[in-house]
Amino acid sequence: MAEGPFSATYAVARSKFLDAAQAAGASIASYVHPEKGPDGGELATDTAWIGPADAAAVLVLVSATHGVEGHCGSGAQVDWLRRGEAAHIPTGGAVLLIHAINPYGFAWSRRVTHENVDLNRNFIDFAKPLPANPAYDALAQAVKPQAWTEDARNQSRAELLAYAREHGFPALVQAMSGGQYAHPDGIFYGGTGPTWSRRTLEAIFRERLSAARDIGIIDYHTGLGPEGYAEQIVSALPNTDEYRRAAQWHGLAVASQSGGESVSAKLAGDWLDAAPRLMAHARVTGIALEYGTVATAEVLEALRADNWLHVHGDPLSPEGQAIKAQVRDAFYVDTDVWRGMVLGQSLIATRQALAGLARAIA
Repeated sequence: MAEGPFSATYAVARSKFLDAAQAAGASIASYVHPEKGPDGGELATDTAWIGPADAAAVLVLVSATHGVEGHCGSGAQVDWLRRGEAAHIPTGGAVLLIHAINPYGFAWSRRVTHENVDLNRNFIDFAKPLPANPAYDALAQAVKPQAWTEDARNQSRAELLAYAREHGFPALVQAMSGGQYAHPDGIFYGGTGPTWSRRTLEAIFRERLSAARDIGIIDYHTGLGPEGYAEQIVSALPNTDEYRRAAQWHGLAVASQSGGESVSAKLAGDWLDAAPRLMAHARVTGIALEYGTVATAEVLEALRADNWLHVHGDPLSPEGQAIKAQVRDAFYVDTDVWRGMVLGQSLIATRQALAGLARAIA
């Protein structure tokens, strides 16, 4: 029996993806990252293209926007390739698979890039004033205490819970995860300029999608919502053509992040929101598949632990490895049921998107 499509490490995931892409007859390109993995190995974003180079309609599947979430997205991409789903590509269409757009985060079990930047907070216009997040500013010390002892964790957690009692838990989540640009050593940091991963994604778009008139996107994420359920998140507002197309393709369960319909906080600088501007020559219809894992409080605690570790600790120490396991568990549920839900819902979404693209170019 063939080894399953999911992987325990970035290195294994990359090997499986490249093998599956080659077996599917894809055209492969690699973009080598400047950093190395925890094993000293090469990091790269790899792409696989199936279909004519000048395809009028292209479906783009992206994994590891948030690094450690690549365990899910990579598994879905490998499964798509192995199943022979390329048979569903419409005549004149193509599929572009972008594996590990944030390979550093995937390899090091982090959600952020090597610049400590959340890639989905990095797609803003840095020529303009940076967005303000005064609520995060007020919580910054509680979010990232100097020590990660039990007493320090309890104290910082009490401060965060006090904010939640006063303003509501959704307000706390929005303050912490909506994006901030003033604390480079904090969480959900958007950066002061385009990251390597942003520049690479934009280069891939320029190189591969300039001929496309219709572009569908599925970006794989984990960490929010009920365990195993994939919310189909649209960045656009509900009254837009992009949102209406997404609903026509994927059904009325699609949820607008910017319209407040989603489990996600309202974001500053997410790349799906920027995609129509980056590819203004085409109609872009994108969703993020957000698979639920564990409770939001557990996810935030894992991110705080990882943030502290990379500012004050040693990621390769026993303590560091325990925190890395905590982060992986927050974004990847290691059960056959969860993995099966990932693959089933991904299969539905990819077929829906390809059917939508086929109608668009008919």
